[in-house]
Order: sequence, then structure tokens, then C-alpha cells
Amino acid sequence: MPYSDQKKGTLLAFTAIIFITPDSLFIRLASLESWNLIFYRGFIPFVVVFVGLLIIYKNKLVTELINNGWRGIAYAGTFTITNIMFVISIENTNVANTLIMLALAPMLSAIISLIFLKENPDQKTWIAIIITTLAVIFIFYNALDVGDFLGNFLGLVCATGLAVGAVIIRSAKKISLVPSAMVGKLMVALIALLFVDNLKLEGNDLTIIPLMCVMCVAIPFVLITLAPRYITAAEVNLFFLLETILGPLWVWLVIREQPSMATIIGGIVIISTIAVHSFLALKKT
Repeated sequence: MPYSDQKKGTLLAFTAIIFITPDSLFIRLASLESWNLIFYRGFIPFVVVFVGLLIIYKNKLVTELINNGWRGIAYAGTFTITNIMFVISIENTNVANTLIMLALAPMLSAIISLIFLKENPDQKTWIAIIITTLAVIFIFYNALDVGDFLGNFLGLVCATGLAVGAVIIRSAKKISLVPSAMVGKLMVALIALLFVDNLKLEGNDLTIIPLMCVMCVAIPFVLITLAPRYITAAEVNLFFLLETILGPLWVWLVIREQPSMATIIGGIVIISTIAVHSFLALKKT
């Protein structure tokens, strides 16, 4: 029995975010400087996905890339900026603060979709966005004094990038922008290469860096690039709210960077809202 678009998109987005949730922890555990880390987070996923796409498309890969057109260029650029800003934000503020800012992506993507795609999310999605955004504001109000302004601002840039990227994918849902995302990862590596000072991996980094780049970066970015082809950009970004809670939880469990009580309370609200929204959306189909 074939899956509906709603089920396909929900499964892709949910799986991607589950893979992403330990990402912040790995960034904290890595001993590399920001730009050195950014290089590997661009280069290793690029190689992994490039090999995968070569197997799938063979000698048609360049044609697929050209067929992505201006949307592919726009998505690659947005993808590049978001990837770089995420690492710098994490290293300049509390993990919870960065992920809280990312949680604004659903509201931003809903607004951008409404303006540019004339795609108005249904009532339950708007309700979920409003509830989760209020939860984010509640958490952020309490956590603002913990973090650095630069880190929080870059987190907001990341949220905007996620929203714009999801809308671009949604506007080109008949084609796969994974080849363009691959180019975005290459651009991340090339930009980072201008600022790196030491690419040598030692100690725990020999395990942490490859594991993070494949499990938390390469696999999720393919899945999250495919998801908006089946469900709205706002619905995809709702799943990023799970990272807002599970990301700091991983960090707390391993290195004891404890989230505040406001983060815990807001997290319960966010997870509950996403669970109810997903259940209703799947039940409808």
C-alpha cells in the first residue's frame, strides 16, 4: 500500500530530526576550532552524498544539477550560510539558546510560504505554530541572559535560513534539490578552507568528527531536503522543534550543561503540540 504524501513527508522530517538531535553534543565534544570543524562538516558530507548520487544518477548527475536551475542556486546559497552560522552560534552561546532560536523556523516558513507561494497552512498547523512559538518565547525570555548576543543573533539567522530553504524546496517539489544541497556542502568546505589553521584529527576527534558528519549532517540533510516535497515548509520545520528539546537533553546527559526549568516546561509543551499535530495530520490522510 503506497504511502500518502503526508506520511512520506512526516516520516522523512521526523527521521531527519532524530538523526540531528545529537549534533550539538558532538560540536561541544569536538576539540577543533570553529572553522576547522566547519570544514569537516562540509567536506565529509559532500563526499558521502556525492558518492551516493553518482551511484543513483551515474553520468546524469551534472544534468540533474543543471535541472535544479535558479532554485538550486538559491538553495545552495541558503544552505551554505545556515550550515556555517549554526556552528558559530553553538560555540558562542548556550546550546539551548541556539536551538530555541531555530524553533522560530516554523512561524517564519509559514509566513514566507504565505507571501511567496500563496500556500496558507491549515488551521491545526497555525495553532501548532502559535502554541510552539509562545513556548519558544517563554523559554527564550528566561534564557536570554545566559547566552551571548552574537550566538543568539546567528541562531536567528539559522532559523531564517531554514525557513527560506524549506520554502525554496517546496516551490520546486517536482524536482530533487539534493544535488544542490551537495554543492552547498562543498561551498561550506571551500569557504572554511580560507580560515582553517589545523585540519589534523587527534584523540577523540578521530571518532567524533566522522560520526557527526555522517550521522548528524549527511543523512539528515538529504532527508530534510526531500521532506518539503511532500508536506508544507511550516510542517517540516515544526519537527525542528524536537531538536530544541532533545539537543540540550543530550548535552545535559553527557556533559551536564543543564537546561533551565523554563526550557523543560516549554519543551514539554512543544513536544506535546508536535505529537498532536502529527497525529491529526496523519489521521486526516
